[in-house]
Parts: sequence; structure tokens; C-alpha cells
Amino acid sequence: MLLDDILEHNYKFVENKEYIDYETDSVPTKHAVILTCMDTRLTELLPKAMSFKNGDVKVLKTAGALIKNPYGSVMRSILVAVHALQADEVYVVGHHNCGMSNLDTDFLFERMKINGVSEADFESIEIDVHEWFRGFDQIEDSVKSSVELIESHPLLPDDVPVHGLVIDPATGKLDMVVNGY
Repeated sequence: MLLDDILEHNYKFVENKEYIDYETDSVPTKHAVILTCMDTRLTELLPKAMSFKNGDVKVLKTAGALIKNPYGSVMRSILVAVHALQADEVYVVGHHNCGMSNLDTDFLFERMKINGVSEADFESIEIDVHEWFRGFDQIEDSVKSSVELIESHPLLPDDVPVHGLVIDPATGKLDMVVNGY
């Protein structure tokens, strides 16, 4: 069982004081917050490609690096990073070959039904679930959209630059989409 493996590893990790290599402060030393995709290919690649180590930045992950709700938990986390944790720049980093690109919501809903979600469950949701799960056609447009939503938020100071980048998950190459300066 994965949980047993995790707990066994963690016991040894703590016992051997391996955590010492990762000790840092809660304030990001490079004073930035990154919104990126939850894609597993980016877990170690993105920080290395951007020259960040543990403690340098706050990292938020969502499917597709998408932010659609200006008053949801992602935007709240960005605002907390800026106002309480000294982040003074925001980066939205999408990636090529993202699973949210042209996401087939019909297929997703069929998978949900196979996993036990009923039609009544879909009907109980008070939003348009097709729109909620809708991905994007072009990653650059998605990054621009998220940048614009963040930049225009009434609780984000005007002097906080919001940048947009796209990373290649095979090579780590970054392409600029929006220069927030």
C-alpha cells in the first residue's frame, strides 16, 4: 500500500534528519508566487528551469494553471502571498502538451459516471459544469487569461507585476507570453 510506503519512508526521513537540507522560512526568499499546472512532469523540472530552490517561491498548482474564479482559493492564495508573505511578483506558468488543452468534457463526465457520480449529482451543482471543467485551445491564450484575471483583481496592488510564461515539459525551455514589467 502506498500509504504504508510513505509512512515508512517518512519515519526514516525524520529519524535521519534529512529534513535539514530543506529548512527555510515561510517567506519566499525571492519574493514571488507561481501559479502552475499540477502536471507531474513539472514537479522538479519547473523549479530547476527557473532557478528556484526550496523556500525561494510560493508555488500553487491547478489543472492547467487555470484560474477562472477571482474569488476562489487560488486567487485568495495569491493575495495572501502578496500581502502577508512578501511576494512582490506573480508568475503564471502553463506548459505545452497540457491535458487541459482541448479537454473532452464529455469523456470526463463519462469517466465520472463510471466512478459512481450520478446524473443527480451533476444536476445538484449550481454552476455550468461544462464551463467549469472546460480547458483551453491554446496554452498562450489560457496564460494570458489567467494573467489578466490576476492583474485586474481589485485587491492586488497595481505595482505587483504579473508575468505569463509557457514551459516545455520535455526540455524546460521557457517562452514569455506576458512581461509584467
